[in-house]
Amino acid sequence: MRAMRILIANDDGYLAPGLAALVQAMQGLGEIDVFAPEQNASGTSNALTLSRPLNIFEARGEHVRGFRVVNGTPSDSVHVALTGVLGHRPDLVLSGINNGANMGDDTVYSGTVAAAMEGYLFGVPAIAFSQAEKGWAHLDAAAAAARAIVEQVLATAPLGGAPWLLNVNIPNRPDAASLPRVLTRLGRRHASEPVIRQVNPRGEPIYWIGPAGDAREAGAGTDFHAVANGRISITPLQVDLTDHAARPGWAARLGLPSE
Repeated sequence: MRAMRILIANDDGYLAPGLAALVQAMQGLGEIDVFAPEQNASGTSNALTLSRPLNIFEARGEHVRGFRVVNGTPSDSVHVALTGVLGHRPDLVLSGINNGANMGDDTVYSGTVAAAMEGYLFGVPAIAFSQAEKGWAHLDAAAAAARAIVEQVLATAPLGGAPWLLNVNIPNRPDAASLPRVLTRLGRRHASEPVIRQVNPRGEPIYWIGPAGDAREAGAGTDFHAVANGRISITPLQVDLTDHAARPGWAARLGLPSE
């Protein structure tokens, strides 16, 4: 039997410590290929670059040797790998380890989750990994936790069947690898903080997107609650955005048949 093939991507860019840590942690599980953005692409969600061609080059640095670098988004990186550049179909797509949480509404904007989702959209099982706090504290422990989770998932959800998509958030703790893991649902945040207005050197107004809102729905069972209580959150995600419960009401309201 051939070795398992793993494609790894991220959204913090190919030089991010979290990417190197995840790649190192997966050594020995199979053949690893890395496709990652040239620049930090946090918050780009599922964007694909359609207005210009993409360039890909091989990184040469000590900790990134052999990584393939894409001057585009996280989704671009996985997309080009799966549609011809890689040359084979991976068995598993991993994304991360992200510098900061991707919980609740964050998942809508997250490039980390989007990279994993791109694999899922192509029928490949995928996992997105994030540390709960920025700064890379205890990254080695988070990487060990990621390795343990991948091994557990592979032992219980064999590859080759229907694809699945998991979003994992790991507390920044030295004992992260031994923390309990819980299956969660996405929480919700309050609306983002107001935009930050500044003036550039030419006297023109410029605007920064404000910080994300605080957790609003963070009760038991949510990813926010799990991480706040020292647990690793594992949330199964899906791509279907249809509001199935609302369809009959809209059909009656608009006088339309419901297919």
